[in-house]
Amino acid sequence: MPGDATAAEQETFGPVVALSSVSDTDEAVARANDTDYGLHGALWTGDEERGRAVARRIDTGTVSINEGYPVSWAAVDAPMGGRGDSGIGRRHGPEGLLRFTDTQAVATSGPVSISSREIPDRLWAAGLSAAARLLRTVPRWIR
Repeated sequence: MPGDATAAEQETFGPVVALSSVSDTDEAVARANDTDYGLHGALWTGDEERGRAVARRIDTGTVSINEGYPVSWAAVDAPMGGRGDSGIGRRHGPEGLLRFTDTQAVATSGPVSISSREIPDRLWAAGLSAAARLLRTVPRWIR
C-alpha cells in the first residue's frame, strides 16, 4: 500500500492490515512511527530477541511479536493503551486501575495537639529539625 493511502494515514479498526514493502528494519520502524497514532503494532520474526529489540523502537502503547493482538489483549497484568492520538490512557494492570483513582491526603491531629500556634517558633523549628534527622536514620522498610 502506498504510504499516503488513507488506511496508512488513519487509525483503522477491524480486520484491516496495511502491508508495505521496505528495504530494511530501519525503514520499517520509521514507517511504523510516521503517524500521529500509536495504539498497537505487530511484527513477525524468526528471531525473538531481535523482535524484542525492534519492538522497543516502535512508538505504540503495545507491540505484539509473532501474533496480531489476542495475546496482548489477554495479558491483564500489562498496562494497555495507546500513544499519541490513540487511546485514552491505560487499561489492565496497576496502571489501568490507577487511571480511575484520584488520591487525596487527609491529616488530622491526634489526642495531643502539636500545632505550631501553641509552641514558640524556635522550639517548633528545633523539633521539626530533630524529627527530620530521626526519620533519616529509620530504615526505609519501617516507614
